[in-house]
Amino acid sequence: MNYLRISVTDRCNLRCRYCMPKEGVSQFGHSEILSYEEILRLATLAVKRGINKIRITGGEPLVRKGVVYLLEKLSGLPGVNDLSMTTNAILLREFARDLRRAGLKRLNISMDSLDPGKYREITRGGDLNQVWEGIEAARREGMDPIKINVVAIISPLVPLAEGDNGHGGPARLFRFPGAAGQIGFISPMSDHFCRSCNRLRLTADGKLKTCLFSEELTDLKPLLRSGAGDEVLEKKLEEALLTKPLQHGPISGVMKRCHLPMVKIGG
Repeated sequence: MNYLRISVTDRCNLRCRYCMPKEGVSQFGHSEILSYEEILRLATLAVKRGINKIRITGGEPLVRKGVVYLLEKLSGLPGVNDLSMTTNAILLREFARDLRRAGLKRLNISMDSLDPGKYREITRGGDLNQVWEGIEAARREGMDPIKINVVAIISPLVPLAEGDNGHGGPARLFRFPGAAGQIGFISPMSDHFCRSCNRLRLTADGKLKTCLFSEELTDLKPLLRSGAGDEVLEKKLEEALLTKPLQHGPISGVMKRCHLPMVKIGG
């Protein structure tokens, strides 16, 4: 287990159809979410037990004030060799330079359509031009790679050639003949990758989730705020890891059990 995804907020400046209902969701109060100091403490302990990849997610992480400060601190943790972020890129143009200087090396950008109208429909109001401007700003700052996250919509696909899958991720990778980039498909239901899953998720309100499709959550916030020492927290982390299932169940059961919207879990 070497990959920790940290959600810093459940707030977002879009309302994507697959992420939250049209009316939105009840948001955490300021005191309900972990402070940056609490996040850093947990991240430091996680790194001590082998975490070397950290991804910042949300909600939309760039809407939380001070996120650049958090990135600076995380990038300075001994042992962290991969610091990344998932963003919708609406605010990326204004943040790109500061993010790069803080130690962010790569990005995943949620962009579910190249058609401005379709993008606006999926995101309930998003402006695709802002996303492109953010991508170009990140490229100018030297961020690499920049990956595009897409929730697949059933439609004809162009011919693809399967490429080397490599290690460290669940995607099956393909290349467009003659193109510079590649495309990857993550299929957790039809082709699960449970046995090779290397990731943990920390929600914005301090719950550790070892499997996206499991109801099991370990609430670390009470310990953080009651003065628990590092040894107590480390033991709780170890106990949480034991709840990670070898494999999630059939899709019908998974969908019934997963009642939290993605914006609450963390993308």
